[in-house]
Amino acid sequence: MINLHKNSARRIVPLVVAVVFSTSLRGADWLQFRGNNVSGVSALSAIPATWSDTENVAWKVDLPGRGASGAIVIGDQVVVTASSGFRQDRLHVLSFDRVRGKKVWERQFWATGRTMTHPKMSVATPTPASDGERIFAFYSSNDVVCLDLDGNLLWLRGLTHDFPNASNSLGMSSSPIVIGDTLIVQVENDAESFAAGLDTSNGKSRWKKVRPKKANWTSPTLWQEGDAAPMALLQSSAGIEAVHPRTGETIWKFGDGASTIPSSVVTPDSLLIPSNGLTAVRLGENVDDEAGSPEVLWNDRKLGPGTSSPIVVAGKVFVVNRAGVLQAADVNTGSLLWRLRLKGPFSATPVAAGQHLIFFNEKGDAQVVDISGAEGEIVGENTVGETILSTPAIADNEMFVRSDGHLWKIAKQAN
Repeated sequence: MINLHKNSARRIVPLVVAVVFSTSLRGADWLQFRGNNVSGVSALSAIPATWSDTENVAWKVDLPGRGASGAIVIGDQVVVTASSGFRQDRLHVLSFDRVRGKKVWERQFWATGRTMTHPKMSVATPTPASDGERIFAFYSSNDVVCLDLDGNLLWLRGLTHDFPNASNSLGMSSSPIVIGDTLIVQVENDAESFAAGLDTSNGKSRWKKVRPKKANWTSPTLWQEGDAAPMALLQSSAGIEAVHPRTGETIWKFGDGASTIPSSVVTPDSLLIPSNGLTAVRLGENVDDEAGSPEVLWNDRKLGPGTSSPIVVAGKVFVVNRAGVLQAADVNTGSLLWRLRLKGPFSATPVAAGQHLIFFNEKGDAQVVDISGAEGEIVGENTVGETILSTPAIADNEMFVRSDGHLWKIAKQAN
């Protein structure tokens, strides 16, 4: 662990804290990749279907470096990461005032691990996470930075120091999640592949699990039934492994393989896995304790997602395939309901605001699809004119999306 000893302390470059934020949180916070419950859904939000440079863009701010990581929203601040420099070895964490878009603080660190990535990716590809009190920034260099909400460094850990072979030539993109007092990271590749649970207070390892030796860009998700303890769901080429977040103990496994790019999504009582197309398995009390695996409810090879992860809204699952076709299916049966061709290609996972799905393609074009009727209907087409690879964040009636160079706040503007 790299925790401010004399060799690493020289590499930490603090910038000025300009404003002290209130630590009070609102129910509309978006604390990690695909939101607080990792669903990508903000059921009560209303995002405008159309926007432009002169309409429904509250602010646009410059970013100092590249990034495919999404923004997170914590109370009155919006936090993003970036990487800059010829080798992408300068790591940034930035906080902006949610209302005005003014930069409040920025912190910079030197990467301690490998910074080689595919040209399409960057070192700042994983989306940061928060427990509402701290910010956890994770990078493809396998550096984990923990800051308080005022930007003060609490701890920094270079996982490459402990696991020097944990990297791949294309870059790492798995986003961390926070469950209770444990930060869960997946560092999965062709060499030293593992997942780990880190103590959020100090960055020390609670557990480490050896994972399949194959490059994996999926992110962990979570499942919780009622008042039961939540479990972390780790996806890999081998399938799904459900683990206790604090101990790493394996609860059950699904061993029929899974995608290594789009991630799974949970429903109230099932898990939809990008496996052999799309496979639904039952969660909860119906997991077979003897076999150690969940019951398969249905499978449809034609519902396989491309790069974007599936999303579930109002009893339907929505999947964009590699051809850019949006497919809607019944979440309980897998029966196809309708198809709609979109303009791709897509890397970002869609988000839902009420009965609208919002899709950003790699060219920066946003398509807003109304899913309230018997068929999907495109009700808005917009562009930001820059490459978008990151999944947006939604809080209240506001959406935040970033490119390599900018961060936007999109919200309905009063006349």
